[in-house]
Amino acid sequence: MTPEERHLDKLSSHQQLHNGHRERLRERFLREGLDNFEDHQVLELLLFQAIPRHDTNPIAHRLMLRFGSLSAVLEADPKDLAGVEGVGANTAAFLSMISPVTRRYFHDRVKHTRKPLNNSESAAEYLVPLMAGRSEEVFYVLCLDSQLRVLYPALISEGTVKDALVHPRHVVEAAVRHKASSVILTHNHPGGNARPSAQDHKLTRHLVQALGAISIGVADHIIVAGEHIYSFSREGTLPVYEAMG
Repeated sequence: MTPEERHLDKLSSHQQLHNGHRERLRERFLREGLDNFEDHQVLELLLFQAIPRHDTNPIAHRLMLRFGSLSAVLEADPKDLAGVEGVGANTAAFLSMISPVTRRYFHDRVKHTRKPLNNSESAAEYLVPLMAGRSEEVFYVLCLDSQLRVLYPALISEGTVKDALVHPRHVVEAAVRHKASSVILTHNHPGGNARPSAQDHKLTRHLVQALGAISIGVADHIIVAGEHIYSFSREGTLPVYEAMG
């Protein structure tokens, strides 16, 4: 056997081993689900879809080493992902889609139940998926009908990790445009602490006044931090509209 033939034979054996590993991992997933998989194995499964002809195990390990966790990989900037050996632009784009698609899936599933958001628990069921995986601060106004069902979740602002700029005029315009009978104000704290800041309390007062002036009530202001929420209504800190004059 020539050196070239030996090299090709070695490549063929490696490819067969690699293909067998892929098939075993897929079959295990179909049989058991993901509960008993290590995070790098979950990542490897995902990489199968974007990298069909290479061993994705070392790439998965490099990604985990670079970013530190599965969630951090899936929330990473595509440019940073593409800088990891073995991850091209297409694979980076694929991985970066997973977090927003997951968020969209959970939010869509809850949205179509049309349940009234008549307490903080039902509101949290709607809002936690809406905020999942966001590294920036966002502010929404949930426009509600007379039965407290969501007419439209209006995105008012996307900010930095520290703050989102919210103008009362934009909130009022969104509520009027979507014919809201009442609204739930909501934003996230990407840092993980749902407790409101002094600025959060101040903004809530301003928005309650601005919306109350056009006879639209604020049912709640809910801050989401991961799986945790702070409800102004539940905690008794939601301001009351005070008519002028």
